[in-house]
Amino acid sequence: MNKIDGLIQRILEVTGISSQTELAEALGINRSGITHARKKDRIPDKWIVKLYRKFGLNPVWIESGVGRVFLNQESCQDMEFKKIPKVMARLSAGSGSFDTLSDVTGYLSFQSKWLATKGAANSMVAMEVFGNSMEPELREGDTVLIDQSQIEILAGAIYAVGVEETILVKRIEKHPYKLVLCSDNRDYTPIYLQQDEMERVRIIGKVVWSCREYR
Repeated sequence: MNKIDGLIQRILEVTGISSQTELAEALGINRSGITHARKKDRIPDKWIVKLYRKFGLNPVWIESGVGRVFLNQESCQDMEFKKIPKVMARLSAGSGSFDTLSDVTGYLSFQSKWLATKGAANSMVAMEVFGNSMEPELREGDTVLIDQSQIEILAGAIYAVGVEETILVKRIEKHPYKLVLCSDNRDYTPIYLQQDEMERVRIIGKVVWSCREYR
């Protein structure tokens, strides 16, 4: 990876921008401008100015990756919010949910800077938990935020998992030639998926946040 590729990756991670095309739009340039900068392996000075004005990024950090990311405590990025869609589909913390509709029922608003610390904001979706297999960590009615760009399995992390026509929320452990879907509630036994069954499994995304509404 050359200097400009590393720089672009840093900017994407902290701003929540998901592609170089979106970055070009934020900078007010053509996509070819980024291609040209990559070939020269140098960031134009006017990029630095625009990134500071739009996101409050520290010019020194932009160029070197060293120092504070945001120049001011209350940057433009601090004041920006992004809406994450909440879909009709529900995550089963039980034996499986057949409610898999992707229709958007509403939106949750999060601070853009905070979302950038959790993952790729443009790949996130909110869903409701149904069932009690993940208690006490997740309870029925909780809303979770899922980053669909994070599908690499990290041992012990919580994921939304599609198994054939059902959607589950489970901790996942990867063993040789099999996956284990684990519940926090000890009343539920682990689900072992052998190698020939793993083709039926879709890792939808990693659960990065949850909230609970008290009634």
